[in-house]
Amino acid sequence: MSEEQSNDQPMPLVAHLTELRDRLLRSLLAVLIMFICLFPFANDIYAFVSEPLRAILPEGASMIATEVASPFLTPFKLTLFTAAFLVMPFILYQAWSFIAPGMYRHEKR
Repeated sequence: MSEEQSNDQPMPLVAHLTELRDRLLRSLLAVLIMFICLFPFANDIYAFVSEPLRAILPEGASMIATEVASPFLTPFKLTLFTAAFLVMPFILYQAWSFIAPGMYRHEKR
């Protein structure tokens, strides 16, 4: 077999775990920053997403909350998912940057 080996020295397990932790923390920090930026617009995002449903409701009908915390948690969760979606390229870059050094050249294709 003529596998192309990289000239990098193998890292110990603790170094891999430290790098993984750092990349996960960067990703979580990016989601948190995006969430903080989007939170003032949580109700606007919820209104945008729920508009198709509200448009097909019968006249005079409205959506109701079925749980006590739903009016607050639903826009909150939607904003969190929106933040994660918008930051996904950065998260995928962090994942690839962690995985790619351990792959052979033919595996990266």
